[in-house]
Amino acid sequence: MAETVVSFVSNRLVTLLQEEGSLLGGLRQEVQLIKDELGHMKAFLKVAEAKEDDDPRLQEWIKQVREAAYDIEDVLDEFVLRFAGYRHHGFCGSLQRILKAIKSLPARHQVASEIQSIKSRIKNISELRRRYQDEFGIDHRVTGSSTMNDSRRYSRDDALLVEEAKLVGIDQPKQHLISKLLEGHDHQLKVISVVGMAGLGKTTLVKKVHEDPEVRKNFPVRAWVTVSQTCNFPKLLRDLIRQLNKDLDKSVPQSIESMTTAELKEFVKDFLRRAGRYAIVFDDVWDVEFWNEIKFALPEGNYGNRVMLTTRNADVAPASCTESQDYVYKMEPLSIEDSWTLFCNKIFKGNHCPAHLMDVAKAVLDKCDGLPLAIVAIGGLLASKDVSRIDEWEKIQHSLGGELEGTGKLERVKRILSLSYNNLPSHLKPCLLYLTIYPEDDIIHCYRLINLWIAERFVEWREGMSIEDVAWCCLCELISRSLIQVTEMFYEGTPSFCRIHDLMREVILIKSREQNMVTVTTGQPITWPSEKVRRLAIHSSSNSSIIPHHQQRPFYSFEHLRSFIRVRSTNPLLSKTFLSEVLRSSKLLKVLDLEGEEIEETPNEVFNLLHLTYLNLYGTKVARVPQAIGKLQHLEYLNLGNTGVRELPVEILKLQKLRHLIVFQRVDPSSADYGFHGFKGPSKLGGLLSLQTLSTIDASSGSVIVKEIGKLTQLRELCITQLRREDGKELCSSLVNLTSLRQLSIASVGKGDDHEIIDLNHHQHSLSSSSSCSFLQSLRVLLVRGRLETMPVWITHLQNLVRLDLIWSGLRAEEDPLEFLQHLPNLGEISFCGSYQGERLCFKAGGFLKLKRLWLRRMEGLRRMTMEEGACPHLQRLILKQLPLLEDLPSGIQHLSHLQELGLYEMSSRMMEKVENQEEESEDYRRMTHIPEIVIGFYTDDGRRRIRRLWGKKKKKTILA
Repeated sequence: MAETVVSFVSNRLVTLLQEEGSLLGGLRQEVQLIKDELGHMKAFLKVAEAKEDDDPRLQEWIKQVREAAYDIEDVLDEFVLRFAGYRHHGFCGSLQRILKAIKSLPARHQVASEIQSIKSRIKNISELRRRYQDEFGIDHRVTGSSTMNDSRRYSRDDALLVEEAKLVGIDQPKQHLISKLLEGHDHQLKVISVVGMAGLGKTTLVKKVHEDPEVRKNFPVRAWVTVSQTCNFPKLLRDLIRQLNKDLDKSVPQSIESMTTAELKEFVKDFLRRAGRYAIVFDDVWDVEFWNEIKFALPEGNYGNRVMLTTRNADVAPASCTESQDYVYKMEPLSIEDSWTLFCNKIFKGNHCPAHLMDVAKAVLDKCDGLPLAIVAIGGLLASKDVSRIDEWEKIQHSLGGELEGTGKLERVKRILSLSYNNLPSHLKPCLLYLTIYPEDDIIHCYRLINLWIAERFVEWREGMSIEDVAWCCLCELISRSLIQVTEMFYEGTPSFCRIHDLMREVILIKSREQNMVTVTTGQPITWPSEKVRRLAIHSSSNSSIIPHHQQRPFYSFEHLRSFIRVRSTNPLLSKTFLSEVLRSSKLLKVLDLEGEEIEETPNEVFNLLHLTYLNLYGTKVARVPQAIGKLQHLEYLNLGNTGVRELPVEILKLQKLRHLIVFQRVDPSSADYGFHGFKGPSKLGGLLSLQTLSTIDASSGSVIVKEIGKLTQLRELCITQLRREDGKELCSSLVNLTSLRQLSIASVGKGDDHEIIDLNHHQHSLSSSSSCSFLQSLRVLLVRGRLETMPVWITHLQNLVRLDLIWSGLRAEEDPLEFLQHLPNLGEISFCGSYQGERLCFKAGGFLKLKRLWLRRMEGLRRMTMEEGACPHLQRLILKQLPLLEDLPSGIQHLSHLQELGLYEMSSRMMEKVENQEEESEDYRRMTHIPEIVIGFYTDDGRRRIRRLWGKKKKKTILA
């Protein structure tokens, strides 16, 4: 974290010296010295932060660096703020007169005094750096992170802690992996990777497989190798050689001690080639580089050799499993039933939980979220408590987070989960710690998260990438390391929502407090940090619905606050009280996130926050944007989604740094099918050249605004509504210029199936021409809402399109959309709503080879669907809704061997009866037996919606409200 802050402040100093150095006068040399010293500290911090858990002096030194960097940022922003205020109040004259006036300002003398003070602090910190560098033997030139051996020892010892309690739920995955080891008669080397987050029991599962009698019988040569995080590769090879010789009752040659790495690899390879069929486990592999090294020591031979890997890093698995026979097994948390069994086995020795402890036991177990290691560790703690004392159990329940900070059983959970954090590259640590702004069990919107990261300056530019792409890469890396769990995908490869495991959250909460990352308040009395509060997040607690009058105003100064974030606060009084205090005293605020706040207009004080880069008013009752918005010239992100705003003033054009402009509201709050209201913008909107997101622009005013869109060449996401038919040609011309566009949404004038025609076929300005190649290659998501006379020809050229939504298109029978789409090589999702008037849809053999999800809705003329053998071979989810004339299941549905879910919603009564009342001997029944889950949705006579689920081959029925 300190390294990130130092890096950002160093960059700020460079910018200040280059762009506003003349304002500094005699202070320029002092600022240059501070910048140089911070550069030396940054190099040392890379290694120091990895060792800080082992010495409190390093922790204190890092804290001093972090706070000094923050204070430098404060001084810089105060300086710029006062200069900006001076200009804002209209001082006129030559540059020399302006500089002379500024240099004589009392404020400048205060800045000079503060810079001298910081210089003195930096000097003392630098002296300590040199001392620690010598004392700890740290070479500041070394990059990357390292972890003490003690941490590694804890990790491997405690990975097997799960085995103490005779882990339940292991038999099925164990047998599955054994079958994968033994299946087939191929003679190639086969690699099986087991991947999942810390504490899931990967090591225990693979150990059970490795020691199974059938595996022992089939693989006479076996070895188990623990791969350390800071792997000593020659030592690992020597340990492997010792194991192999011991397993075959042979003596270990002394010569291996003097061998080079290359010689050791060759020795292992030759040994295994002569030894026969082998099975080797590499446990806890941390990176791809390890596999790229070890694979050259593993002969493929003619014996059907096997290698198993366990890893937390999802990137390792596909890198090692490159052949068709290789296999990746994703470890999942325990089911509720297995979690309860493990919990009771650990605490009650297999007996039932006493009735009076049932509620508190389930509450504690719920916190473990199926993580075996957590269940065992927490269970061990509870097993030491008196079962007759419910108060002791409730104390554990209420202070479970605090227990992580202490010693005992849960200390091992902390050690294991902390290891994943400590292993992170320095740029990812603040990104992960930032998740502490979210309440426990919160579902996190990924788009909001990455834009907050960018606004907080946790993400740095990389050559050839936009900063948004870098932020998405950071998110994906945290996901691949099993530190963040995806809960919903937007389209293939792009997570939409995510969460963090409760126990991992407890670990990073401790780190966050140590590093003064985020201060969270729920309105209850808290101990404010001794350091300056930099980021404040507002949550609601179960007890914060009413604040006593004497507590309504927080008695704390927020003058150094940089971020104020409201996260799912259900108490309007709470957030308004803090917001009022923050806006009164926080002049340096950069991030203001008021999503869901019950305000009807933006407070006037917001427009005096001249450093503001991020403003989120999503879901508020704001209906107007004042002209003062033009004062926020550093603003990069403005979200007015789901508000009443319908027009933006011309002053918005002053925001030349604005990259994301989001203004919309659903036409029908209950359904997105009917589209969105957009906003009417100024006629010269094309002047916002930095825009990457424009959502949603109202084009009803005519071709001028459509033409302006073509000037926004940095756009990656464009949503346009109320497009007139006569402006289709102009839109096609504009789209050709948008060579970076990833997502495009077009809606015509109208509502529902009464939309005006969208004409996107123009021969003179065809998007299928060679000049539009970049646009056609970049587009990933396309949504068209409105009538289409014909399918736009250029859609067939969208080689990278992964998701397509056609809503109210009303294509005639002779315009079968499948003919245009079936050969798009990357199309993974299709959603049709009122898109086709024909009676039949046929998915032909060899078409839609990557399609995984298919939604068909509100096509009132559709009578028949056919799935030819070889069509949609990877389809996993098929949803049919409001297709009143479709009375039979799709012909050929039995060919969809990967289908996991069939959803039938508000379909014809004949269709429902056929699906629900099939005899097991019938042909229709046999066509459905391969589908794991069939969901039927319908409305009862009294208008209530019901869901009926049919599971498995026996088709057991359950009715849910």
